[in-house]
Amino acid sequence: MPYAPIVYVSALTGQRIQTLFEHIKYVHNQSTTRISTGMLNDVLADATMRVQPPSDKGKRLKIYYMTQISVAPPTFVLFCNNAELFHFSYQRYIENCLRQTFGFNGTPIKLIIKMKGDNT
Repeated sequence: MPYAPIVYVSALTGQRIQTLFEHIKYVHNQSTTRISTGMLNDVLADATMRVQPPSDKGKRLKIYYMTQISVAPPTFVLFCNNAELFHFSYQRYIENCLRQTFGFNGTPIKLIIKMKGDNT
């Protein structure tokens, strides 16, 4: 969990316990952050411009848009042309772009990949 902050405390002396509670409040605020679809799609457009989506056997992944469907943990749905082309390394890249732009320190990010027109 490289996204989680580490706080060293002492159970014996109570040292840095107040710092722990400040971190808990901060992480809670990060996990309940809601991002508008417009801002997400701006970040997505920038990310896909910097690193092209993967392709396989002449077919290129096209990501149409991204939206946030839930908080705690922040959950995002990405709509694309072919979910099988969405490699885990590119998912990690998109997650890193989200963290770099919006923070989400100390909270996991959940990405759901759906094909456009898929209702399930």
